[in-house]
Amino acid sequence: MAKRGADEGVGGEPPPKKVQFEQIKIGPVSTLEEIDMKTLHFQNKKLAERLKRHHRADQELRGRIDQLEKRQIQDDAVLNIINRYWNQLNEDMRVLLQRFDAETSDEFESKNESEATTSFLTQLSTWDKQELDEKLARRVQVSKRAVAKILQAFDRVVQRNEKITLALKGEAAAENEDPPNLDEEIREMNLTLQKENASLHALNTALHEKHHTMSLKTAELQERLTALQTEKDELGNRHDDLLYEWEKTRNYNEKLETHLAEASEKLKYFEQQVEDLRPDDAQKSSGLGSSRKPEKSYKVTGSVQKMIEEINLDLEEQRELATKRLQELEDLHRKHKDVLKEAEKLKMDLRQLPESVIVETPEYKCLQSQFSVLYNEWRQLRTQLEEAKQQQQSCTSAHLRQIEQMESEGLLPQRKLHTKKIYHPSLPSFLQSEELLSQRKLRTKEIQQEDELARVRKEYEMLRIEFEQNLAANEQTGPINREMRHLITSLQNHNQQLKGEVQRYRRKYKETNIELIKVRREVEELNQEKYRRTSERQDSTSSDRDVKEEHPQQAHDAAVKEEADVKKEDGDGEQGGSQSAEASGSGDTEDTKKDIKKETCTPIKKEQHKHRELSKQEQDMIRDLKSQLKKALNDQKEMKLLLDMYKGVGKEQRDKVQLMAADKKARQECDDLRMQLKRFQEAKREERKKLADEDAIRKIRLLEEHNHTLQKQIHNQKQEAEALLSEMEVTGQAFEDMQDQNIRLIQQLREKDDANFKLMSERIKANQTHKLVLEEKDMMSERVKTLTTQVEAQNQVVRSLEEMERHMQSDLANVKKELGFRQQAMEMHKRKAIESAQAAADLKLHLEKYHAQMTEAQQVVAEKTSSMEQETFKTRRLQEELAALRRKLERAKKIELAGAADDVLMEEVREYKEQLTCPSCKVKRKDAVLTKCFHVFCFSCLRTRYETRQRKCPKCNAAFGANDYHRLYLA
Repeated sequence: MAKRGADEGVGGEPPPKKVQFEQIKIGPVSTLEEIDMKTLHFQNKKLAERLKRHHRADQELRGRIDQLEKRQIQDDAVLNIINRYWNQLNEDMRVLLQRFDAETSDEFESKNESEATTSFLTQLSTWDKQELDEKLARRVQVSKRAVAKILQAFDRVVQRNEKITLALKGEAAAENEDPPNLDEEIREMNLTLQKENASLHALNTALHEKHHTMSLKTAELQERLTALQTEKDELGNRHDDLLYEWEKTRNYNEKLETHLAEASEKLKYFEQQVEDLRPDDAQKSSGLGSSRKPEKSYKVTGSVQKMIEEINLDLEEQRELATKRLQELEDLHRKHKDVLKEAEKLKMDLRQLPESVIVETPEYKCLQSQFSVLYNEWRQLRTQLEEAKQQQQSCTSAHLRQIEQMESEGLLPQRKLHTKKIYHPSLPSFLQSEELLSQRKLRTKEIQQEDELARVRKEYEMLRIEFEQNLAANEQTGPINREMRHLITSLQNHNQQLKGEVQRYRRKYKETNIELIKVRREVEELNQEKYRRTSERQDSTSSDRDVKEEHPQQAHDAAVKEEADVKKEDGDGEQGGSQSAEASGSGDTEDTKKDIKKETCTPIKKEQHKHRELSKQEQDMIRDLKSQLKKALNDQKEMKLLLDMYKGVGKEQRDKVQLMAADKKARQECDDLRMQLKRFQEAKREERKKLADEDAIRKIRLLEEHNHTLQKQIHNQKQEAEALLSEMEVTGQAFEDMQDQNIRLIQQLREKDDANFKLMSERIKANQTHKLVLEEKDMMSERVKTLTTQVEAQNQVVRSLEEMERHMQSDLANVKKELGFRQQAMEMHKRKAIESAQAAADLKLHLEKYHAQMTEAQQVVAEKTSSMEQETFKTRRLQEELAALRRKLERAKKIELAGAADDVLMEEVREYKEQLTCPSCKVKRKDAVLTKCFHVFCFSCLRTRYETRQRKCPKCNAAFGANDYHRLYLA
């Protein structure tokens, strides 16, 4: 193995320091082989140390390179950020300058700025330090000028605003100057604002165009990015494949090296065995043996070296073939990508065809011809429509003139109406004046109605908004209302229980009344017996008869009154049930006492009359009870309404309502008591007249005793009722305690209840106003109906205008004639359009034929291209085989020409030198490798190529960068 000289260092580096080592003693040695072995061992040790040092230096240099690359990446990122924000600042300042004043932005500065912003980072690598300072200073100067211009524009705006404020105030800028004219300042301001508006409009359109172009560029760059991403993925896959192949070849080379080492060891072993088997002649002629020995080893090692060289040559040929095949594959891959890009472009072109292609198509030409025909027809129709509109305007103007004339004549007195005539003499003038007056009245009424309607709508909207606000506020009081509802339901249940107890006491009271009725029946039976006895006494006085006639009537009246009281108590319901029961019970007992004391016998004839009167009285009582029931129902409804209002009213108003209801109830009770008192007084007067007979006194006493027992029962029932009343008072106190507990919750609801009550009152008012407006609307509709009758009278005026329509019809006939001529021309154009459509159809057929021929030609071309590619592939393979055969032939010729082994070795050495020399300059040794394609050249050639921007491999034209070529040390 050849060693690298000490002079072969990296170009541009200082010479290495010379280091002196101590001499190492080998020690006693018996033969030359031992000396060679020890020297080789020492050389191997030194080489291993040097190799370690080189590896350490390489690692340090690689770490330094990685650190510098990271720093360079960070610096590039910082520069990119600074450049980006600087560009954005310049762009914003330029837009502000264009916004304030288009004249302030200089084109030269914008050009310099655009050049500086677009190619700033690319030019940093090419500029020197002085040029870099100058360029940066120039760019800073540009931004400074832009800021100064923005400040100037702001100053101009401020000065202009100050002038306008002075003009508005009427003051002068200086003491000696006159105040500026307001109109002139406003005109100048208007002109400047118009200029600014125009500049802003232009700036807006420019920004729109820029946005459109940038969106297209971004779309294109996105497509390129996707393509590069796919290419990157493919290259990554290729890199993985190549790494796998490299690992395979490396393993294969290691195996070959091991085999080579084993073969060399075997060869040495055989040589030693040959030397051992030699006779003693070898010991005598040791010098000759020693001289022949290296020759023999030289021959053996030369054959092995020939084998290795042949293997290396084959490996180089295979590498060249692999590089050529890779290059072909890359070309094919590139062509495939280009074809895919062209296909995508063609697809995009097909999706978005340009205007030139669309315009050249025959379909477009046919449509264009049809459009031209239709456009001409449309223009003709438009002219006709304009003429018709002009005629209509002339008619309307004539009609308006006539109406104005009618109005002017309607304002004249009636004695002059017969002198002046309207345009149509057939219509009388007084009708015209009435018509005009009615029209004016109708207009004024309609305007008033519209105003009222708008006002009502506004009020309705305000009420609706307030109602929604109140709903939103009432939603918050939902849980409190739920608690109140639960309390009310519990109290209602308690009241229902109390009602059940009251019903039970009513039943007891009814039972007592039934017993009283039975007693009355017994009394009636006794009266009948008295009547029988008194019938024998026919010679009695008239006064006794009168007394006997009045007594049964009075008894029956009292009974009817008692029944009416019972019915009244049943109809009253919950209001004072127990008290009314007690009062009625006491009243019944007193009435029965009086009736029993004052009962007398009456004759049979009077009894029949009595029954009739009783039936009539019962009917009257039923009527009274029905009327009272209706009143009670009405009172119940009123109480329900009051209860609903009571729920939505505050405490003070509730107290007022309670006081008013209590007052009203007390007055009603007073009136009822007065009426009952009058009835009792009348009954007493009648009873005094009817004194009872002595015979009936006995039975009356018995009945009084029975009544006394009943009174005792009633007294007991009163005591029970009082006990129940006390219990009810206790429950009422408990209820009041519950109410006291709930006062806190009710106080929170008072304010909201007040607000709701106000809103309800306002809503009621609004509903009332709405009803009034609806009524007024109905009235107005009736008035409109009356006015329609008047409009029918005005239709007579329209009949007079029909004469003018006849004239217009004559004009229309002329227009129709012109239309007929134009329709004929249109039919001619249509025929031409049909002929052109037929021609277009023929052209379509021809075009389809051409398309079919073109598709066939494309298929033939594709087949031929595929066959050509196959033939080119075959020719390339044949050329490669031919080149390999030529090389073998040249080798064979060289071997034949070289007679001796030395010549062969010299030729091989020359070939190896050619392999080690740089193929680019063919002077220097190969000492640098490209990491992209792994081709080897000299470092100076690669450096000159990089500096002269010829950054491509001389063999495969693969692009490389600053970090893609490295030193190579061949040992």
